[in-house]
Amino acid sequence: MPRDTLLEEESGRRVAPPEATRIETQTEEPGRRVAPPEATRIETHTHDDLRSLEAGLDRLQTTPERRASAWRRFTTSVLPPILFVVVLVAAWQLYIVIAEPRPDIVPGPLDVLAAITQAWESGRLQLAVATSLERGVIGFLISVAIGTPLGLLLAEVRPLRRAIGPIISGLQVLPSVAWVPAAIIWFGLSDATVYFVVLMGAIPSIVNGLIAGVDQVPPQLRRVGTVLGARRWRLATLVVLPAALPGYVAGLKQGWAFSWRSLMAAEIIAMGGTIGFGLGSMLQQTRELADLAGVLATILVILAIGILIELVVFAPLERRMLRRRGLLVERDR
Repeated sequence: MPRDTLLEEESGRRVAPPEATRIETQTEEPGRRVAPPEATRIETHTHDDLRSLEAGLDRLQTTPERRASAWRRFTTSVLPPILFVVVLVAAWQLYIVIAEPRPDIVPGPLDVLAAITQAWESGRLQLAVATSLERGVIGFLISVAIGTPLGLLLAEVRPLRRAIGPIISGLQVLPSVAWVPAAIIWFGLSDATVYFVVLMGAIPSIVNGLIAGVDQVPPQLRRVGTVLGARRWRLATLVVLPAALPGYVAGLKQGWAFSWRSLMAAEIIAMGGTIGFGLGSMLQQTRELADLAGVLATILVILAIGILIELVVFAPLERRMLRRRGLLVERDR
């Protein structure tokens, strides 16, 4: 009988196997999870610490408040602009009734409404809205995909920022419509011309917004991330970028505004070819026909789409971000 068995029987207790035997048994025993190597555990632990850093700071800064009711949110956010529009339209109609201007010079609200109804019944309005929205959303998403890593790179690499930063700021100041003639020569009357103008209008705003957000990140966050073992790229993506979200979201809002405005300018100037029929083309056609009611109707549709995107996409995103950081308090009173 083996010596280990004799020892177990004599002492009445189980003798622990040697260290090598325990390791081999743990490795070969089915159904048991083998512990990851030490380096993997450290890396996972560091990643979790970096992920929880932002959430912990946000939780410390957030004051627990009751959410406002749906009716209060409606009366404070939705109702005031609706009332302002109603008052504005009423004043407009009152001027038409009192001054009785020429309809081809100052059309009334009913004339503009009739122009919108006619464009809807003919299908031109639906086609123009769908075409412009598709171009605007796709161009904006491409701008975000390009501007985000570029802005983070310029914010983290100082020599590169000193070299390229002034050019990015200059491109943001440059009107996007100035790119239309060059884009037509390069790409012809095609969708590539429109997308190029949209990108040149949106990317500088996104880049500068992200850079401004990174500049406002407290240096203590960088030190904490470094202590937790984050290297340069992980520090930028897991610590700096989440902390720079307020400036980044502001840059996204401005980027969308520039992309929508650039899109309208490109569609107004670049007509024909394979570009298609968008809101800018519709605006240009009504101008050529001297249809002021149609012009105002198209302008109102362009304005309504811009406001709708702001209210549906960016405003909730910004409120949620500010609320998480304790910078926005909504009370139910």
